[in-house]
Amino acid sequence: MEITGNIVLIPEEEIKPGKIIIEAGKITDIIFDENKYDNFILPGFIDSHVHIESSMMVPENFGKIAMQNGTVAVVTDPHEIANVLGVEGVDFMMDNAEKTDLKIFFGAPSCVPATGFETSGATLSAPDISKILNREKTVCLSEMMNFPGVIYNDVDVWEKLTVAKKMNLPIDGHAPGVTGDNLKKYVAGGILTDHECSTKEEALEKISLGMKILIREGSAARNFDALYSLIESHPESVMLCTDDSHPDELLEKGHINKIVKIGIKKGINVFKLLTAACINPVKHYNLPVGQLNKGDFADFIVVNNLSDFEILSTYINGEKIKQEENASEKETVFINNFQAQKISVADILVSSEKESENGHIINAFDGNLLTKKSIELLSCKNGMVLSDVKRDILKMVVLNRYEKNVKPAVAFIKGFGIKGGAIASTIAHDSHNIIAVGSDDTLIVEAINRIIETRGGIVAMNDDGKTEILPLPVAGLLTTDTVEVVAEKYKTLNRFVKNLGSEMRAPFMTLSFMALLVIPEIKLSDKGLFDGNKFEFISLFE
Repeated sequence: MEITGNIVLIPEEEIKPGKIIIEAGKITDIIFDENKYDNFILPGFIDSHVHIESSMMVPENFGKIAMQNGTVAVVTDPHEIANVLGVEGVDFMMDNAEKTDLKIFFGAPSCVPATGFETSGATLSAPDISKILNREKTVCLSEMMNFPGVIYNDVDVWEKLTVAKKMNLPIDGHAPGVTGDNLKKYVAGGILTDHECSTKEEALEKISLGMKILIREGSAARNFDALYSLIESHPESVMLCTDDSHPDELLEKGHINKIVKIGIKKGINVFKLLTAACINPVKHYNLPVGQLNKGDFADFIVVNNLSDFEILSTYINGEKIKQEENASEKETVFINNFQAQKISVADILVSSEKESENGHIINAFDGNLLTKKSIELLSCKNGMVLSDVKRDILKMVVLNRYEKNVKPAVAFIKGFGIKGGAIASTIAHDSHNIIAVGSDDTLIVEAINRIIETRGGIVAMNDDGKTEILPLPVAGLLTTDTVEVVAEKYKTLNRFVKNLGSEMRAPFMTLSFMALLVIPEIKLSDKGLFDGNKFEFISLFE
């Protein structure tokens, strides 16, 4: 088989017309000519760090939409499902990944649980990590988000780092805002990348210590605007990643190709941009992915030009990927870990003998992982602390879903703007307990109980009882529906929440971060209100 076009030679920074000869899935020859072609052939895009679970699709269906957008490979961290199901969850992701032509490589989740301040569904020990690292499709130890454990010599953390170093595998990092001597200690653990940089200065310090920066532009955190100049100044030290891509964004905006398009509009040198998007991940993670060299796997894409980057076709191992693939003939076996039982309003009441309380309030920001702490005066009535819808001070609840009859944790939060309803979800990073926020105790409880009935998913309800729900039967995180179906349900839920009074563009995404303890400043776990700066629990009241 042969494919003709303008061949983009990224390392040489040249474009030459010619044809690629393919036999048995590999490139056997590249022959240049003097013909004129309208199309361009280049190596396929690679996502250097993604949690497939954030797409709410099983890997098989994630693969379909990723390949349509020119992605030929991803390095995924199954951290989310591992926090729910441990090794069984990782096994599920690896087994299901075999159903797609997308080259899915795995990292071994390094932080399960992410902290000791929350209840997760599983624990991965250093021996567990060793077994996962020995699997064929595992290429790294995934993001070490327990940076205090690295810096302050936590024995379990260092055992995991040692396992990866002995196997000579890369170790990914997660160190937002870590600088100076603490950063040097973190890097000394063998940690080679970071995808949490939010400023150029932070990134440059990490590069100076030998780290590579994964420039992230996902559905939640978006750092491309702050960091894109590094592609020109340090092209050998950067890669592109999405980290988290939600189904509606994958369908409507694309995958790594959307980041490339943004880069082109900013005037970045196309060869340096493609080096970050196509070449550097292969080198860093030692991936068996072709780069348009003789003898390589025939992994490449054909685009209309190098400005629009319209994907005309995607080839993996020499096979052209069908734009419309048939559903898999293999049945997906649902797995889950769900023990929570229905709760009552009495379970989420907050008592006080005072007429008012100065409360520690979580301030949430649309689509943002970071929160701020404020102190607000909370009214009390009949011995109970009240929400205040007029001031947008709402009650938030996190319920342990892995054990029966556990009292929920309660806090108060600003930013969601819900005036008549409640939302709840089992997507609650990192441990994925049930999380809910609403204008009224009864509605919050009803939303939580609907989640319990479906054993996982996303739900929204108004004060008239109308409900929208997206069931997530696989671990409370995933569905086997196609991207079109999931995206439409997710958009319907977001529109529904706007009708509840919220002005947030991404209310469920934002809600999912409100239990993410490793990102400052103040969050709520199933065990209580947590100060992410001090890394300790704090009282609900001042």
